[in-house]
Amino acid sequence: MEYPSLSHHGGTRGVTGSCHQLHVDPSTSLLIDCGLEQGSEAAPGAESAALGFDIQGIRALVITHVHLDHVGRIPALLAAGYRGPIVCSEPSARLLPLVLEDAYKLSISSEPAQVARYLEFIRDLIVPLPFEQWHTLVEHPGLGCRIRLQRAGHLLGSAYVECDMQHGQSNSRYVFSGDLGACGNPLLRPVQPPERADVLVLESTYGDRLHSHVDDRRRRLEDAIDRALADKGTILIPAFSLGRTQEVLFELEDILHRKALLGTAGPAPDGEPIDWSQLPIILDSPLAQRITSVYRELHEYWNDEARARVAEGRDPLGFSQLISVDTHARHQQVVNYLKSTGRPAIVIAGNGMCSGGRIVNYLKAMLADPRHEVMFVGYQAKGTPGAVIQASEGAEGFVQVDLDGRMYEVRAKIVTLPGYSGHADQEGLVSFAFEGTHASRKIVLVHGEARAKMVLAQALVRRSVQDGIEVDVMVAS
Repeated sequence: MEYPSLSHHGGTRGVTGSCHQLHVDPSTSLLIDCGLEQGSEAAPGAESAALGFDIQGIRALVITHVHLDHVGRIPALLAAGYRGPIVCSEPSARLLPLVLEDAYKLSISSEPAQVARYLEFIRDLIVPLPFEQWHTLVEHPGLGCRIRLQRAGHLLGSAYVECDMQHGQSNSRYVFSGDLGACGNPLLRPVQPPERADVLVLESTYGDRLHSHVDDRRRRLEDAIDRALADKGTILIPAFSLGRTQEVLFELEDILHRKALLGTAGPAPDGEPIDWSQLPIILDSPLAQRITSVYRELHEYWNDEARARVAEGRDPLGFSQLISVDTHARHQQVVNYLKSTGRPAIVIAGNGMCSGGRIVNYLKAMLADPRHEVMFVGYQAKGTPGAVIQASEGAEGFVQVDLDGRMYEVRAKIVTLPGYSGHADQEGLVSFAFEGTHASRKIVLVHGEARAKMVLAQALVRRSVQDGIEVDVMVAS
């Protein structure tokens, strides 16, 4: 085998489970992400399954971001005996313990002393790195490897990883994209392509499509709120606690702020105007609440526009109409209240694919009522209840969905806002590959459905031919 080389332990069959090993030499390697497969890609019992590959010689685990499909197998990695550093960006270092704590409580134990020991163990391994600075991980005579984290725009702290390797007189650079953010993220700074990538391991989630414009998604969100006010219904937004929830809150605050400045009332179906300032925005996720608090503390990592709002005295993630629901008893009270009354509301609850979490109770209570609306703002993996519900949009007749082993009719309105995707579209992915100082020469596609990979591969080849670049595009297996 020639070195450096790659092997993949996930993220090749679909869009989850990212885990890639960069072999520097026969006895030295880095692991980039250690994620959990989810949805139809996951085998039964995936959360507690053994790691499935040899950890011998892994010098460091480098995390691109802290979504479970990139970090969810860390417990299995530790169980296999790994005790090396967990390297990540400074914001990810704050967020990773929260995400792993939540997963540990759900799948292993919620006993406080055991959870505390686990978190202390995790924190001792985390090595936070500043963005844009090189950090040496391997340094031997004639052999070296250093990494640099660059902003990926997917969620707070997300990074793509540049790995610069020295073998004798030769030098090569591997770049792992992680998940690249879409253009126009309201909170985060835009992605800058890598200056050089001899080998680029590139995600392909939306490699077969283009996103709608940011202004269009805001207009559609505002239109949905108007409908909810008119119908006296609830908008249910299934959203992952990390990333998408904060984006949606940020834009809801801006809509409410502008409405307040304009003195705009909602529609008046019964002749009585509805005051936008009385519309409750309900965040029903303890994890999302903790993560949102960290986002607020780390606003120095936000983009200029978002930080300007804070400077104006606004609190984009902690505004007055935002109601946080913590206990399960309070959660059930809110579900029952919204089901039985005609008061409009917006509920953001996890999880994002409706396969568990508090959103399921809202769906059970409200899916059969056409007053309500389910709004999808993120990718729905095949085989998840979210994908079934989303597919009912515009369908003839009524669709049924399985929630906790029972079938429920979908009569609520269904809408998808694709502009809220956390992933770059085809145009963004192609730009990332080719618009650095030196275009990528070899591209390995991961983290996508088969069609998305195929279409993106064709687009990459077309672009390279136009630019006169010889590029090898391959799909990881």
